[in-house]
Amino acid sequence: MSDRAAAARTAAQDRTVAFVAADTTEARSAYQRLTRLYGASDPERAGVIVALGGDGFMLETLHRYLDREVPIYGMNCGTIGFLMNQYGEDGLPERIARSQPVTLRPLQMKARSRDGRITEAIAINEVSLLRETRQTAKLAIRVDGKVRLRELICDGVLLSTPAGSTAYNLSAHGPILPLGSNLLALTPISAFRPRRWRGALLPETVETVFDICEPEKRPVSAVADSTEVRDVIEVSVRVDQTHRLTLLFDPEHNLEERILSEQFVI
Repeated sequence: MSDRAAAARTAAQDRTVAFVAADTTEARSAYQRLTRLYGASDPERAGVIVALGGDGFMLETLHRYLDREVPIYGMNCGTIGFLMNQYGEDGLPERIARSQPVTLRPLQMKARSRDGRITEAIAINEVSLLRETRQTAKLAIRVDGKVRLRELICDGVLLSTPAGSTAYNLSAHGPILPLGSNLLALTPISAFRPRRWRGALLPETVETVFDICEPEKRPVSAVADSTEVRDVIEVSVRVDQTHRLTLLFDPEHNLEERILSEQFVI
């Protein structure tokens, strides 16, 4: 076990637990029951945060406590719950103590708009570029300064982390990436030209830059998880080396196993 994994497990075993909940009836009701059973600690001070909701709320929670790097244990009170554990009220401290940590690195997006404004944002799942009007987007792609694709005409394109590869990336027919693969998935969205280009696998060490061609005629927006920037002309994306996210999973709901199993879903 790595030092960071051991630290996450120590936090789960020895520190206080705080609960946070999505703004839904199911999640708020679960919050009330669990805080009656286990108490209500301050999430800003707790050693472990239990997130009650769905995958969207898990992403919100990871963003909210990004700088704390506190381990987060999710329990599904939503729909799919791919990033969550099964909901259960009994023996929660013991479940957290025996949970397995998974460390994720997010993406850092830097987007330059037509008005010259620079916007930076963090993405845990993916950074996506999307056309804003009826006309297709026209993009050029550079990887570590070298032009790899001079013209991509499409509805959009996205760059996904392994954790996000089963989300929007998979819906766009991108590859599923195992955790620990040290790869990013570069996936086109409804590519018109070149028709046969299906994307690429990139080392997580590279910087990928998207240049928007004809930005006034074919405006494009950039989205890093829930942060959207309109009318961009250049977007650079790299793995953020300054932040690490730790999720806790029940051994029987290991995230790596889920990602592997997704490749065999028919």
